[in-house]
Amino acid sequence: MVKRAYHNYWVYIITNKPRGILYIGVTGGIDDRMERHLNGTGGYFSSKYKLKHLVYYEEYQYITDAIRREKQLKNWHRAWKINLIESLNPDWTNLWVPLGSVDPEPSSG
Repeated sequence: MVKRAYHNYWVYIITNKPRGILYIGVTGGIDDRMERHLNGTGGYFSSKYKLKHLVYYEEYQYITDAIRREKQLKNWHRAWKINLIESLNPDWTNLWVPLGSVDPEPSSG
């Protein structure tokens, strides 16, 4: 098997509504992980509180960096987490777009 030169890992925050319950996680496959959260199989906590809206994420090349950041964010005060989300996503828009669902660019003609 060929070893990839670049890996993708994500630290992400999901919620059930703006300023609602927050869940911080880390994953090596954001699309698969979000599908599991949407299906209610992403984990007990996220399933129990119906956390399905991706409101924040960061991408990393190395899993050690992603895990370090996840632990850092989990130790933050709730207000700091909300400020972080709102600094980049003030409307708490669901940022996850399933693979294959992006509309092609409109034609010019």
